[in-house]
Amino acid sequence: MNKIYHLSTCNTCKKILEEIKAKERGIELQDIKTEKITPEQLDEMHALSGSYEALFSRRSQKYRPMGLHEKDLTEKDYRGLILEEYSFLKRPVGIAGDRIYIGAEVRNM
Repeated sequence: MNKIYHLSTCNTCKKILEEIKAKERGIELQDIKTEKITPEQLDEMHALSGSYEALFSRRSQKYRPMGLHEKDLTEKDYRGLILEEYSFLKRPVGIAGDRIYIGAEVRNM
């Protein structure tokens, strides 16, 4: 399966999807704002990446206001936060077969 989880309002995502010609290549796209990530999808990403922390974005606008920068977060915390708030997923996330690409790495898909 070739799939990219992205945010349609994210300029970085738009730029990367355009650069790699995702639509033209027939890569399945999921806008995480309109189609929430399921626990199963997140667990698949975790299995490929090795940690929920690797999938977590500290650049989310909600990170500091929620005081998360002052806490020691666990893997369980990262998982729960990503499922609760789509903006906590580092994006885009691409899956090609048994490989995962996170953030700018998607350019290498």
